[in-house]
Amino acid sequence: MSGMISDSGSRGRTRLAPSPTGALHVGNARTFLINWALAKQHDWEIVLRVENLDTPRNRPGATEQAIEDLRWLGLDWDEGPSFQLDDLSPYENALKQLKDAGQTYPCPATRREIVAAASAPHLDDHELRYPGLYRPPVAPPIDPDAEVATRVIVPDGDVSFVDRLAGEQTHDVQQQVGDFVLSTKTGLPAYQLAVVVDDHRQGITDIVRGDDLLRSTARQIVLQRLLGIEPTPTYWHVPLVVDEDGRRMAKRRGDTRLASLREQGVSTERMVSLLARLSGWDDAPPEMSAAQFAEGFSLNQLSRRPVAFTQGDLAWLLQNNQ
Repeated sequence: MSGMISDSGSRGRTRLAPSPTGALHVGNARTFLINWALAKQHDWEIVLRVENLDTPRNRPGATEQAIEDLRWLGLDWDEGPSFQLDDLSPYENALKQLKDAGQTYPCPATRREIVAAASAPHLDDHELRYPGLYRPPVAPPIDPDAEVATRVIVPDGDVSFVDRLAGEQTHDVQQQVGDFVLSTKTGLPAYQLAVVVDDHRQGITDIVRGDDLLRSTARQIVLQRLLGIEPTPTYWHVPLVVDEDGRRMAKRRGDTRLASLREQGVSTERMVSLLARLSGWDDAPPEMSAAQFAEGFSLNQLSRRPVAFTQGDLAWLLQNNQ
């Protein structure tokens, strides 16, 4: 995949990459704000990329809302927005490269078949380890009319990397998820492939995102190696903001959505102050701008564990706005 990286000189580059599968919530906002602040502190260029390939889950108007929310927070960027669906050829070219190297295979398996065949417990409610049902050379014949996904042949063994926040990481991708999907049965590129291709062609050097994606990073490094992509970006995985019950925040929760809070009169300065407190800045002033956050934020303050957005935080945000 040579010749695809943007000419960004010696400056680092990062990306803000919202997905239009729902409205941005407080947890998303904190990660984007920390990403933006690190970019300002390290003089990285910022690319805005809308990751809109998950078409069944995309919500009407969510793209425009996400960009508006980022601007409302006071964030800016040097390049973009770009939209993955606008040009599928980079992903198709990468997929062809892997196919030509014998590193992929077609797979018509349904989720039900995978569940029935899986011998190992799955990692969570959404992710099953693929047990190699159609992995060559012992794959059963495939009906020529069947819809097929494309899977990558994941090598055995550990993938190790050092995350700037989470520390040393070692993941056995084959044992965790097996041969994962590169393109869906509808023909669209899957998330893992698209992210690797986009980060490479946009010259991204530093990736800041939630630590729920640590396992995904190992998969992306597998693809980087198979595609001959060097160097590996630097990763900064931020612990998540969770609700009072310790559950991951959901975009469907109205009381945590930025748009909902804005409609209730919450100001940008009040929101940034709350995000600062959720980032370990305990004595943050009650109102502050994104620029002030970037000037005073330190990773040393940031908890390495999930932090809860409480009903008390919500009441504080809405104070004097009712």
